[in-house]
Amino acid sequence: MNKFIKNIIAFSLKNKFFTFFWVGILVIAGVVSYINIPIEAFPDVTNTQIIIVTQWNGRSAEEVERFVTTPIEIAMNSVQRKTNVRSITMFGLSVIKIIFDDDVEDFFARQQVNNQLRNVQLPDGVDPDVQPPYGPTGEIFRYVLKGQNRDTRDLLTLQNWVIDRQLRAVPGVADVVAFGGQQKIYEISVDPVKLQKYDLTALELFDAVSKSNLNVGGDVIEKNGQAFVVRGLGLLNSIEDIENTIVDNYNGNPLLVKNVATVKVGSAPRVGQVGHNNNDDVVEGIIVMRKGENPSEVLGRVKEKINELNTRVLPSDVKMETFYDRDNLMSFCTHTVMHNLLEGILLVTAIVFLFMADWRTTLIVSIIIPLALLFAFLCLKLKGMSANLLSLGAVDFGIIIDGAVVMVEGLFVALDAAAHQRGMDKFNKLAKLGLIKKTGTEMGKAVFFSKLIIISALLPIFAFQKVEL
Repeated sequence: MNKFIKNIIAFSLKNKFFTFFWVGILVIAGVVSYINIPIEAFPDVTNTQIIIVTQWNGRSAEEVERFVTTPIEIAMNSVQRKTNVRSITMFGLSVIKIIFDDDVEDFFARQQVNNQLRNVQLPDGVDPDVQPPYGPTGEIFRYVLKGQNRDTRDLLTLQNWVIDRQLRAVPGVADVVAFGGQQKIYEISVDPVKLQKYDLTALELFDAVSKSNLNVGGDVIEKNGQAFVVRGLGLLNSIEDIENTIVDNYNGNPLLVKNVATVKVGSAPRVGQVGHNNNDDVVEGIIVMRKGENPSEVLGRVKEKINELNTRVLPSDVKMETFYDRDNLMSFCTHTVMHNLLEGILLVTAIVFLFMADWRTTLIVSIIIPLALLFAFLCLKLKGMSANLLSLGAVDFGIIIDGAVVMVEGLFVALDAAAHQRGMDKFNKLAKLGLIKKTGTEMGKAVFFSKLIIISALLPIFAFQKVEL
């Protein structure tokens, strides 16, 4: 070990320009990493997980558990590199969460789940939905819709058919979730007396409207060298279209929906309500970021899209008003961390200067702090990690520079002793490389083993996995 340490010190002293060159490369790489590293308020330490949500409306929890949750769980048991499968079953809803090992990528996990999900036999009309890749810290933006002389039904319609589609197209956005408001529906109020008069049932009326709401492809007719495409257009676009839908033939005359029912715009039964400030009924939207994305970049793109929606897409009396922005939290956390880092650097530098009483030694030792920080940013970038309260707040300046303090102080003590022993005139003419090499080798062994002890003490933390980190 002594020989190993001696060779490192001897090589560094002999090849000073080579050493400074690689230090410069480290500085450049650290600066580039710092510029491009994602900055978050707090990290997402959860491992890869896939969530399957299945709706079966009107069914009890026992039925959903038996016919939906259990078959999917059985199929997911054969997924590779999973750690466990968890499920929650409620009235009309099944939620299954598959958790994977730490180093499993989301693409691999999602591919495995989708492959197994194809083989599951589920009841008719039940379609499982694999949730987008986001983590528990993915919620980055919230807004409410406000419009003059517009009820929440109109606002929710704009949210579902305009805003939602625009925001999902923003790179880095995993999902857009809407809460509150009334869902717009077209309501057909049947008159039982008229149904009995024309010998019809409500089911026949339902089937007639359902079958009319579609387009039918025909064939191609060639005539005079031209081809004409024949299609049947039947998509319903308005209340008048529904009212004029043919239900049956009565005495040679078409029987329309408006002859037996009244069609109007209504709202689906509400299951919840959202309030904001003094308004107890609003439409709220939550934007969720994809796991592993840079929050600052995603938020920038989201704000650009929202500005475009407010100025060019939405009606002039409808606006998206922000009431939660992750940028505010990240700015506050970044300010706190940088403030603490600067205070730590200044405090450590002042203490080193106080005890060493020499500005040159203080400068040499203090240079280690920014170099160590840049190296930390480089390592974070290579590992794909973000700069956050944990990764930056855990930097200990005392541990960083204690080896440099010991080494520099030892060299200056040895040089000072040689100067007093030989006199300043002879000392200035003396070649000091050999003395520095000898003293550095002696001090390097102690510094090396002290760092080794510190690393050994931190090994249990490095061994943490999953959420225990």
